[in-house]
Amino acid sequence: MKYSIKKQFAGAFCLLMIGTIMLCLFINSTFLERYYLSNKQNALMNAYRYMNAASNADKLNTEEFDIEFQKICGKNNISFILLNAETKTLKTSTNDYEFLSRKLLNNLFEKESSSYAQILVEEQNYTIRIALDERIKTDYVEMWGVLDNGNLFLFRSPLESIKDSVKLANRFLSYVGLCAALMSALIGFWVSGKITKPIKELTQISEKMIHLDFDAKYSGKSRTEIAQLGQNINKLSCTLEQTISELKSANNELQRDIEKKNEIDEMRKEFLSNVSHELKTPIALIQGYAEGLKEGINDDAESREFYCDVIMDEAVKMNNMVKKLLTLNQLEFGNDTITMERFDIVALIQNYIQSCEILTKQKEISVRMEDYEPIYVWADEFKTEEVFMNYFSNAINYAGQEKIIDVKLQKYENKVRISVFNSGNPIPEESLVHLWEKFYKVDKARTREYGGSGIGLSIVKAIMESMNQAYGVKNYENGVEFWYELELA
Repeated sequence: MKYSIKKQFAGAFCLLMIGTIMLCLFINSTFLERYYLSNKQNALMNAYRYMNAASNADKLNTEEFDIEFQKICGKNNISFILLNAETKTLKTSTNDYEFLSRKLLNNLFEKESSSYAQILVEEQNYTIRIALDERIKTDYVEMWGVLDNGNLFLFRSPLESIKDSVKLANRFLSYVGLCAALMSALIGFWVSGKITKPIKELTQISEKMIHLDFDAKYSGKSRTEIAQLGQNINKLSCTLEQTISELKSANNELQRDIEKKNEIDEMRKEFLSNVSHELKTPIALIQGYAEGLKEGINDDAESREFYCDVIMDEAVKMNNMVKKLLTLNQLEFGNDTITMERFDIVALIQNYIQSCEILTKQKEISVRMEDYEPIYVWADEFKTEEVFMNYFSNAINYAGQEKIIDVKLQKYENKVRISVFNSGNPIPEESLVHLWEKFYKVDKARTREYGGSGIGLSIVKAIMESMNQAYGVKNYENGVEFWYELELA
C-alpha cells in the first residue's frame, strides 16, 4: 500500500532513534564537561569533609582513617598532602611530596595566581580552582586550605582533557548510533509488520464485507485493542449477514406477495372472462326457451315439456359449474383444509366404479381392473375420490368407439401410481400443456355435448399440489392415460 502503516511505523521508529542519538550528542557536547568537573569538585569536597572530621575526632593517625581515606583517593584519583602548622609533612599519598608541599605553601602564602588558573570556589577555610601543571602540561583541580585543627592540606586530581573525551565520546556514540539506527530500522520494520499484520487482516475482511462476503473471520487470539476490534468486526459481520438474510427473505416474501397479487388479478380477470363465456350460452338458452314458453310459441304439452327440460338441463349445468368453481376457488386460495388419513385406495376405487356401473352399462363401456390386495395410502380420502371421479368421468365421455376403460395401480418405492386409461383418439401434443388450465377444452363441441365445464382437471391439479403429489397425462396410439401418485402408508 502507498500509505502503509507498517512503513510509517518503521519510519517513525527510525526517526525517533536518530533524534535520540542527536539529542545525546548535543547533551554530551554541552553538559558532559560541566558534569565531569562537578564530579571532580564533589570528590574533593568529600575528601576534605572526611579529613576534617577525622582531625576533629583526633583519628588522623589511626589505621581505620588511612584505609578509608586511601579508598576515597584511589577511587577519585586524588593526590594529597597534609602539613602541620610548622609545615612539617604529616601525611601524603605521593613520593613527590616536596613538590606538593611547595605548591601548598605557595598557594597559601604567596597567593600564586596565573592567567591559566580558574577559581571555582573560594571560602574562608579552603579554595577550589583549576590550574595547569607546567611540568607535564596537564590541568588539575586543586583544593587547599586549613583544617579546623590548624593543619594545612592540598588535594589535587588530574583533569584529563575533557574536550577530547567529549569528542571521543561523541564519535563513538555516532558510530554506535548509526549501527543502532540501522538495527532499529530492521527491528522496527519487523515489529511494525507484526503489529500491522492484524490490521491488514482486518482491512481485507472489511473489503470482503463491502462485497457482502461474510465468510472471512478475524482469527487473532491476543488481548490487544486490535484483537478486540477484530472480535467486534466478527460480531458485526454475523449481524450484517443475518440482517441481510432477513432482508432478502423479507424481499422474497414481498416479491412473492406482489407476484401472487398479480397472479390473483390475472386469475380474477381470466375467471370473469371464462365464466362470462361459459355462462353466456346456458343463460341465452334459458332466456330463449323461457321467452318461448311465455309467448306460447308451441301450445301442445309435449313442446312445453321439451322447453322446460331444456331450461332445467341448462340450469343444472350452471349449478354444477358454480359448485366446481367454488371448490376450485377454495383449493387455489388455501381455504380448504387437507386432512391426511390412512385408507385403502383399492376399496375406494372399486366402490366408485361400482357406483358408476349403471352409467357405464348404458354407454356400453367395458371397465377393466385387476383384483388388487388392499393398498393403504396417506391422503385426503374425499379429495382423492374427487380426483379419481374427474379422471373416470372424462374417460367415460371420451371412451371412443372401442369403449374401454382400464384402471391400474402400480407400487414402486414408497409410492403408488393410479392410472385411468380410456380408448379413443390421443390428445393433440400442443394441447397437453394446457389441459390443467381452467375452462380449457380440447374439443369444445364434444365437451358441450356431455355438459363439461373445463374445470375438472383444474380441480385435479389444485388437489394434487395441495397434497404435494405428482400427476400427469400420457398419450397412446389407441387412447389416453391420466395418472396420479399417492404416498404409501
